[in-house]
Amino acid sequence: MRILVTGGAGFIGSHLVERLISSGHDVVIIDNFNDFYDPQLKRRNFSEIVGTAEEGEQNLILCEGDIRDADFVKAVVLQESVDAVIHLAAAAGVRPSIENPLFYEEVNIRGTMNILEAARTAGVRFLLFASSSSVYGNSFKTPFSESDPVDHPISPYAATKKAGELICHTYHHLYKMNIACLRFFTVYGPRQRPDLAINKFTRLIDQGKAVPFYGDGTTSRDYTFINDIIAGVEKALSWVCSVEPRYDIFNLGGSRPVELSRLVEILESELGKKAILDRLPMQPGDVHITFADLAKSGSILGYQPVTSIEEGLRAFIRWYKENN
Repeated sequence: MRILVTGGAGFIGSHLVERLISSGHDVVIIDNFNDFYDPQLKRRNFSEIVGTAEEGEQNLILCEGDIRDADFVKAVVLQESVDAVIHLAAAAGVRPSIENPLFYEEVNIRGTMNILEAARTAGVRFLLFASSSSVYGNSFKTPFSESDPVDHPISPYAATKKAGELICHTYHHLYKMNIACLRFFTVYGPRQRPDLAINKFTRLIDQGKAVPFYGDGTTSRDYTFINDIIAGVEKALSWVCSVEPRYDIFNLGGSRPVELSRLVEILESELGKKAILDRLPMQPGDVHITFADLAKSGSILGYQPVTSIEEGLRAFIRWYKENN
């Protein structure tokens, strides 16, 4: 297949592109290398992808541009004759979305509509949309199931991801596109964005600097190792390309929440250094827990995460030491 991956030079995207190429697919990347974090990190990700494929050859093409540019997106989808789209590109992060909500609306809602419109125009029937566990809001009913109501997001980022799911359903309903929305739960691993907790905490502990520690340490996250996420995306792609016109939503998580205090303990142990904690109040938009119910994604997709938090953090820190 010839697959378009938006955000293909990012953390998740670069791992996915490598896996798709190794599986024999041709890949077209759309990425604008924006400055949400150092663009050189994404350039480095892309250079590592090139190590597994010949960029500019048939199996890997980079189209540098912004998904907010409808004409650009449509031209790529039409000219490159893609068979499926995996839409990962987004303005990411809960806290930044509170500071700049209109930007998040432009990228995550209008950008997603541009992708869907281009796919519709080109006759592309298969699409995966990267959603987020943040759509569940501050639910205390655990684990989070795809059938749970998600009508009360507590950040603009979460609201835009829920909106994306709804827009995807509309395009499925009107144009019979096969679409799966994948709710990712706190993905981590090599190449993780520097603003995310595991990367930031590792760096600060290693440098002997204070770690911003929000709340009393009992908040917990369903951390999911990158290899497990990529396996889940592959299974979702196989499913969406093999069923009759269908729309569905799937959780992709680890289903083993880890408390913040425990996360710090593991990082301390792996680094051999003690964390200096800067204790701060909970932040607006933060949730108390995320916890994926994997019954549906397990039974329909065959998704089953295998990496423990200890194994995953060990792999991340090994990458951090090799690349820092």
